[in-house]
Amino acid sequence: MNRFENWFCASGIWRWVTQRKLLPWIIGRTDLGEHLLEMGAGPGAATEELRRRAGRVTSLEYDHKFAAGLAARMTVRNGAVLRGDAARLPFADQTFTSAIAVLVLHHLCSSELQGQAFAEIHRVLRPGGVFLAFEIQDSWMHRAGHIKSTFVPVAPTTLAARMSAAGFPDTRIGLRGGGFRWKAVRDGSLRTLDPSAVRE
Repeated sequence: MNRFENWFCASGIWRWVTQRKLLPWIIGRTDLGEHLLEMGAGPGAATEELRRRAGRVTSLEYDHKFAAGLAARMTVRNGAVLRGDAARLPFADQTFTSAIAVLVLHHLCSSELQGQAFAEIHRVLRPGGVFLAFEIQDSWMHRAGHIKSTFVPVAPTTLAARMSAAGFPDTRIGLRGGGFRWKAVRDGSLRTLDPSAVRE
């Protein structure tokens, strides 16, 4: 990430937006279960709120500085922080009841790595496990904000097919402004969604 991203993602403003606006929209009424995988935790904007919502949270972060800082600030017992790669998850099969990725996948260096990450998430989820995510759409403004940083946008119009290739039979997408969320269940069908969700 570039300097602006590092500063903004660690800011109180982003923490407030993430906890009070984004997470309620992304998660909705979804039961996260007993063990949630938080992918790309960064400086922990979402971590505290996720630990209130799930029985246990394992936070994965690629950047050593962010991972070490988040681990040092951890004050609750229902969480752990690990350094790792989203495309090569260091977990056994069927470890988690749910997984969440907030503005993580566009930082992977290629669409192929994103596909590997989707397959890895499917692998580590238990049957019926839920994958939730939020991403921004491709635009000149988002590209400008990622100068000297990695930005490989995920296209919402191709997402359902990509998720299906990774083993998720049904993916539901909700659009809002310049961003979109999605929900997919391993080996299951999405039977209940809030009315604002739309499928691409």
